[in-house]
Amino acid sequence: MTLELRNVTKKVAGETHIDAVSLTLAHGTLNILLGPTLSGKTSLMRLMAGLDKPTEGKVFFDGKDVTGVPVQRRSVAMVYQQFINYPNLTVYENIASPLRVSGTAPGEIDRRVRETAALLKLTPLLDRKPLELSGGQQQRTALARAMVKGADLVLLDEPLANLDYKLREELREELPRIFSATGAIFVYATTEPIEALLLGGATATLARGRVTQFGPTLEVYRRPNTLETAQTFSDPPINTLAVEKKENQLASAAGHLTLPASGLFAGLGDGPYTIGFRPNHLFLKQPSREAVPVTGTVAITEITGSESFVHVDFAGQRWVALAHGVHLLEIGQAVEIWLDPGRFFVFDKSGALAAAPGISKVAA
Repeated sequence: MTLELRNVTKKVAGETHIDAVSLTLAHGTLNILLGPTLSGKTSLMRLMAGLDKPTEGKVFFDGKDVTGVPVQRRSVAMVYQQFINYPNLTVYENIASPLRVSGTAPGEIDRRVRETAALLKLTPLLDRKPLELSGGQQQRTALARAMVKGADLVLLDEPLANLDYKLREELREELPRIFSATGAIFVYATTEPIEALLLGGATATLARGRVTQFGPTLEVYRRPNTLETAQTFSDPPINTLAVEKKENQLASAAGHLTLPASGLFAGLGDGPYTIGFRPNHLFLKQPSREAVPVTGTVAITEITGSESFVHVDFAGQRWVALAHGVHLLEIGQAVEIWLDPGRFFVFDKSGALAAAPGISKVAA
């Protein structure tokens, strides 16, 4: 059982919302749509569900063309960011409601409701009404109502966005267990890279309605194939610096930094490149013998307790360093920061990955 999108495009009033997307999602998998607001996540889910019809391209389910088949005739369930439960019904009846609508036998309804409630740890709450539940319990109820149908495709559109931090952490821990207990295709939309990493599975990064990369989540994170993908899969944003390679030397475009063209750069031709390095790879202390120091100016420091995000201005750019522990740095203070060339992503002038840690040169 697979869901396949073949060159799917969606245009609205001449504006392209989804641009030539091709994806194949397999039975029993968790697939994450990662991208900023307005990148096309919800639009893509609506096309998958059959709520919208593509302007171009085809949608196949288990090898059958379902492009024009409405959502009512598909085996699909959806959970939205704003969880919706019937306030006058108990948790039991909320979960049972889609089965009653479909005419399922009473005994089968009871079995499936209790089985799904147990999976989502709702059994002690079955007699309560939604207003007697916490936010996390209400979202689990909405998820249970979607899952009890036994749908082949379950779509979750930023389902944790409206929960407080503690409830989000609890559900993030539980969701992989819940997903693994079913054989459905799960599609989970989020704006948060950390959520994608915590959930695992496979991730499709989206930008301006296009899928820029799709693959195992850690692989996409560790080896983004374009600068755009690296920017999508980094929070705080990935730090960048434009450089020019000439023979055995690299120089920043502004002329504030020079580096030997060794390591990742050794096999690359002369020309312009962009180096990218994540905040946890910009250091306040020398991390290795190869690291290069530069002096920047502190713009702001955000202290979370166990970590500090130090925003530094250098050569007209704002970088972020993620440092463990509490670092009290004053705004406007000069600070020495260290770049480790062995941690760089290197992108060519088109934005394609040219070299990465452990890969001195990316094959064309």
